[in-house]
Amino acid sequence: MRLPTARSALQPHIRFALYRAWGRFGLSAIGPAGTVMALVLIGIGAGGCSLIRPDSSLAKIGDDATGSIVPAAPPGPAVPTEMDLAFARNAASDVLTKGDKDASQHCENPESGARGSVTPLAQAYTSEGRTCRDFLASYVNGATESWLQGAGCQTGRGQWEIHTLKPWRQS
Repeated sequence: MRLPTARSALQPHIRFALYRAWGRFGLSAIGPAGTVMALVLIGIGAGGCSLIRPDSSLAKIGDDATGSIVPAAPPGPAVPTEMDLAFARNAASDVLTKGDKDASQHCENPESGARGSVTPLAQAYTSEGRTCRDFLASYVNGATESWLQGAGCQTGRGQWEIHTLKPWRQS
């Protein structure tokens, strides 16, 4: 059996030796400002921020198509088919026959789904001894649209003959 004085003399040294460190360890060794700085650096490193060097393989990736999604081509001007132009000529002849100042005639090709309207522009004029008139026609096919300009002249029997119908050029 041990003496109580011997036990009390040994006990404090063992207890402090087990739970007491002689210096600072971990984040407490660098102080509060150092702790904050270390956490910020760890967060930046683990947060997914990265820099790509120009000579790395990832920097050389271009706008190559991957195959599953084809980039959409910008819609160009709609080009009417001959059948669509026939419907437009017929509508132009009808609206010029009416002779109204503010008339407009709708036209539609049921086969292609193309549609539009024809509107006379200025007053009638005389060309080569015939009465003629200019007109403007809209052309819509799907998501594309364009404008056509044309001119028609009256025949000897009173009917209108369309002699020009071409894409509109703004002057």
